[in-house]
Amino acid sequence: MAAAETTSATSAPDPDGQAGLHVAIVMDGNGRWAKRRGLPRTVGHQAGAEALKRIVQAAPDLGIRWLTVFGFSTENWSRPVAEVAELMALPQRYFRSDLPRLEREGVRVRVIGREGGLSRDLLAMCREAEARTAHNKSLFLTIAFNYGGQADIADAARRFAEEVAAGRAKPSDLDEAAFAGRLSTAGLPPPDLIVRPSGEQRLSNFVLWEAAYAEFVFQDVLWPDYAPEHLKAAIAEYHTRDRRYGAVIADDVLAAG
Repeated sequence: MAAAETTSATSAPDPDGQAGLHVAIVMDGNGRWAKRRGLPRTVGHQAGAEALKRIVQAAPDLGIRWLTVFGFSTENWSRPVAEVAELMALPQRYFRSDLPRLEREGVRVRVIGREGGLSRDLLAMCREAEARTAHNKSLFLTIAFNYGGQADIADAARRFAEEVAAGRAKPSDLDEAAFAGRLSTAGLPPPDLIVRPSGEQRLSNFVLWEAAYAEFVFQDVLWPDYAPEHLKAAIAEYHTRDRRYGAVIADDVLAAG
């Protein structure tokens, strides 16, 4: 819904020379958390919003520069009407309660996803949050709402096709970088780490293109119970990984003879 600040590479310094991780999180497990307590699923989503507040506050101290969270997918419209209504209300509640703090603490907000189906009030609140935090640089918070990785890829392909049809581009102009620049995540570095709590081990249509070389950590904790120590553990696991980006390490070549 607004352009993100351009960054040069994964974990690379931004224009201010400050480096950090890009962590993407699938906020999963709200419904199961509520069910285990005999509560409506809507209460689970409210508890999940509180977990998001905790993680956003903790992120800079954990070395995170970019935090991208999956709030509502293009597939979530098939859920019960009351649950969808609650999910639609959560961003407005979150921004009403936390926007002054986000603004004050240097968090820059961006909301990505399709606008179709979202209320005028919700869109206005998202745009207000983006505008009020547009000059912040301590943490780049991207909320994927009414978002799907496949839908985003299709939308990017459609945009490029329209440019070709209008004579503004040629088919030969399209390469990986040009395509990435037409995704809703354009300007963000690709995620270094994708975390999914709740015990599930799948992407669920989240940042499909961007996840090409991301590391994955799956944790057996439901999102409403997620705390900074869980994220700290995920990052510690990430730092044990050997990220090769399709290449090999010289020692491995020598060892192979």
